[in-house]
Amino acid sequence: MSSAGVAVSVFAFFMVLTVALGLLAVRRHQTGGLDAWSVGGRSLGPVFIWVLMAGEGYTSFSYLGAAGWGYNYGAPVLYVVAYMSCGYAVGYVVGPMLWGYARKHGLVALSDMAAHRYRRPWLGAVVAVLATVFLLPYIQLQITGMGVVVSTISYGTIGLDLAYFLAFAVTTAFVVVSGLRGSAWVSVLKDGLVVLTLGFLIVYVPSHYFGGFGDFFGRLVDEKGAWLKLPGHGGESSGYGVGWFASTTVLNSLTVVIFPTTVAGYLGARDADTLRRNAVWLPAYNVLLFVPMVLGMAALFVVPGLVGAESNLALFKLVTDALPAWAVGIVGVAAALSSIVPMAVFMLVIGTMWGRSVLSLAPGLRAREKGLSQIVVVVAGSLALVMTYTAPNTLVRLSLISYEGMAQLLPLVLLGLVWRRMTVAGAVSGLVVGVGLVCALVFSGNDPLWGVNAGLLALVVNLAFAVAVSLYGPAGRADERADEDVLAREEFTDAAVGRGSG
Repeated sequence: MSSAGVAVSVFAFFMVLTVALGLLAVRRHQTGGLDAWSVGGRSLGPVFIWVLMAGEGYTSFSYLGAAGWGYNYGAPVLYVVAYMSCGYAVGYVVGPMLWGYARKHGLVALSDMAAHRYRRPWLGAVVAVLATVFLLPYIQLQITGMGVVVSTISYGTIGLDLAYFLAFAVTTAFVVVSGLRGSAWVSVLKDGLVVLTLGFLIVYVPSHYFGGFGDFFGRLVDEKGAWLKLPGHGGESSGYGVGWFASTTVLNSLTVVIFPTTVAGYLGARDADTLRRNAVWLPAYNVLLFVPMVLGMAALFVVPGLVGAESNLALFKLVTDALPAWAVGIVGVAAALSSIVPMAVFMLVIGTMWGRSVLSLAPGLRAREKGLSQIVVVVAGSLALVMTYTAPNTLVRLSLISYEGMAQLLPLVLLGLVWRRMTVAGAVSGLVVGVGLVCALVFSGNDPLWGVNAGLLALVVNLAFAVAVSLYGPAGRADERADEDVLAREEFTDAAVGRGSG
């Protein structure tokens, strides 16, 4: 059998196993409403929560983009490790707080929380629509990432168009039926393969190409020293200096805790203590992120001259050049699952938000919210797939503001839950100003601005407007404000100091 045939056979076997795992996850949980489907009935223990939330953070970017950034710039890519580790520390407090609030009031999504906090169903719909706009590019990027991986490991025998469809089909096949629980089960397989393949590659590649770690790092210091310090290769003109690094780390570490997919992981936990233990152990997973970054820099010597999007294939250029076909297939499966798991959660979250906060607003549809959510999952995935084929640059352009735009929900959600005086007018005015400023700065080419991440600047302005309007603007109705029935201060204190398990 040819190399392509071997690699494709290995890949096909694991894709079938992925779908089977996802479907088996619900064999004992066939019944249940939206709560059971979208947040696993709030019953996932430490292992499933750990692999699920690690899986959300370790996407196809880790195999493609991280290696590409390492190849092109070097040190600036370490912002990923920095913000994720800091985000887990913030999540130690925020995760149990959101879990307790959602469990107390039977909430299943970020949009649900916004609607409940401010007693405005339409605000939940606004958050759902806005979050969908920011999440769709991530679905498209995962489809594209898996397509590139599959085409590469098949030595070109599987075209990109077919690979894109496979990404959509495999993910939809299990997430519609099994929901969050199925994603958690598939995450176990995915994380096992990620640890296995990256652990092997970080030892094999330096030994195979350079004779060992000492010779590799010595050559890296001597010949590519610019890659090992900020602002990395390209110098100040790249914009990735110390100011950008610090501001992006701060912004992303705050944003990741209210990212809708992260919130889904929080709400799926069995108890608050599970989330606290998870926050302690998750940073250990970030060690793996160093591997594609280092291998990207190793590719500078082995496959020099990669430009543009081709640099994202730096890691796979090494893999297909040095490894036998069966090993290429296994590495490809790990990378493909790193697309499938986060894509499944993205689709699930969009479906949940629309089923609970948008479509169910129509009279008579609330009782069908689970079915509506499952339909939206298929629609959202199909839309991302179609745009991948027909207008890929549209969603890629939107992805430029995805994380920075999502950050603008921080005052509305987190500040609104812990500050009794936040009003609808304040929260919405801050959100509008923040999102508008992000779009203006990013699309005008002013990100970073003065060396600072534009999203952080917009968030500061957003926060100022939210506080000022809440204090001095129109008086909010009594039922808008956080009181005993919303998020009591003692709940926040318990989450902060780690008391109780909810």
